[in-house]
Amino acid sequence: MMLTFRTLSMLMMLGIALYGCGGGGSDSASETPAPPSAPPAGDQGDSGDEPTDEPPTQNTPIAAARLLNQASFGATPEDIVAVVDLGQEAWIDEQIDLSPSYHMPLVEPYADNEDFWRSYRISAWWHRALYAPDQLRQRVAFALSEIMVVSEFNGVLADDPEALTAYYDLLVEHAFGSYRELLEAVTLSPAMGVYLSMLGNEKPDEERNIRPDENYAREVMQLFSIGLVELNLDGTEKLDAEQQPIPSYDQTVIKGFAHVFTGWHFSGTTAQTWYRWWENFNLFDPMGAVDEYHDSNEKQLFSGVILPANQTAEQDLALALDALASHSNVAPFISKQLIQKLVTSNPSPAYVERIANVFLDNGSGEQGDLATVVKAILLDEEAQSGHINAPTTFGKVREPIIRAAHMWRAFNLTYVGERIDFGWPEYFFGQAPVASPSVFNFYRPDYSPIKLESETGLLAPELQIATDSTMTNTVNFFAWYGLWRTFSGDPSDADITEDDDMFIDITEEVTLVEQDGSEALLAHLNLVLTAGALNDEAIDLLVDAYEADEYAEPEKRIANLIFLIMSSPQYAIQR
Repeated sequence: MMLTFRTLSMLMMLGIALYGCGGGGSDSASETPAPPSAPPAGDQGDSGDEPTDEPPTQNTPIAAARLLNQASFGATPEDIVAVVDLGQEAWIDEQIDLSPSYHMPLVEPYADNEDFWRSYRISAWWHRALYAPDQLRQRVAFALSEIMVVSEFNGVLADDPEALTAYYDLLVEHAFGSYRELLEAVTLSPAMGVYLSMLGNEKPDEERNIRPDENYAREVMQLFSIGLVELNLDGTEKLDAEQQPIPSYDQTVIKGFAHVFTGWHFSGTTAQTWYRWWENFNLFDPMGAVDEYHDSNEKQLFSGVILPANQTAEQDLALALDALASHSNVAPFISKQLIQKLVTSNPSPAYVERIANVFLDNGSGEQGDLATVVKAILLDEEAQSGHINAPTTFGKVREPIIRAAHMWRAFNLTYVGERIDFGWPEYFFGQAPVASPSVFNFYRPDYSPIKLESETGLLAPELQIATDSTMTNTVNFFAWYGLWRTFSGDPSDADITEDDDMFIDITEEVTLVEQDGSEALLAHLNLVLTAGALNDEAIDLLVDAYEADEYAEPEKRIANLIFLIMSSPQYAIQR
């Protein structure tokens, strides 16, 4: 990327101003207090446990923008107005009630194309992320896709974009449903069956040296439900008499679950066609049971949970998933990860416990009601006031692909052709939908750079993909698709010629600055992009940058401001 020395200098100065002047994020940027020094290692602060008695009002544009940055793929002016008009709780309820916007209808029309490949499913993902009305559902589905991971990095799935789309739509469908039902849908997904080798898993046969595959048995516990160690309801680890974490399962339990997950294959498979998989190849319908290949012996799962002998594959699976879904770890384990994906990387134990209690009982005696859990996460006092009460520990690094989606949402991405042809997002962001390098996602929920962990004890999961390459390429993206690809007015007057051209529309911003000046423009950008996190010094710096280029066209000057803000550390941190 070739940037002018002036632009680079402004970017560096903006970063210094942002880091040096605190986090911002109150309902008035000028009222932001300077944060106290970081807590000692391991101390997450007590402010999450003792929230202020009077949290900031929810019915302001800044509060609305904060909610949208947590609950969607980024705030837009229109959505901010909608949240203010409805109120946050009513907006969330409305989002939960919206019908799901599935991805498959955007992929199927191209399935017979000679060049049909991953770009079509990723195009569908971009379209839903940018334009789907059910933004909260889409955002939660994306979070679930990074917890219950299936990836195209598999020999079978790499060649079947429709199968991956079907799996993603499964997450869209169950995003606000029962966790237990989600767990079963994921378990019986043929894409998951292929990815973690449960499909075709058969009962032991010593003569043929066959033992049940343990892959899915391990990952469904470690990653999808309970984690490696016993947890308290607040997400902290339980310790034994020697002050060591207590494992949540052992090899006996792994073996028990591995034997449960035997006898499942492509839908329609019979005992006669078990080894002729091509006759029933089906990556869309849930896997079917073939009892002849299921281990019907007694199975030991968790302490006190024993599956009796002579049960069918369906009976064993139902009881095993019941045992997983009702395990005491599930509520804190899943609740904390959803908090981390949506709101803050370092939730206080009290925040986790409040959400875990909602997970255990939605108020009607139902356990694992994800709609109620998500709503509680977003309306919790820590989500509402954490940026004020715990300025040194609250917030999260925005995933780069979500940062890109926000820019395209906020400034009305305009493109030529039938679809958004941006099929290799990992080049810019180090990540792409349903394309993580392993079942452990692009980053671990407990990741922290060594220096940050040793000095503060804080987690920063998303920084695991923040390599020199991805950080540079993400800034390049904002230059290429923001700084240098803007238009205002009639799209037909823009220089949009190639089929894959994509431009952002800043007509509203040009009109605003021409009518009300650069300070009004910066107030608008500060609201929509950072939810008011830019403090007065940063805004003054950006106003100076705008006014210094007085001979440039307003469109170019505005594009430069958007680039500077979206490339800044203040924007990179969601507060």
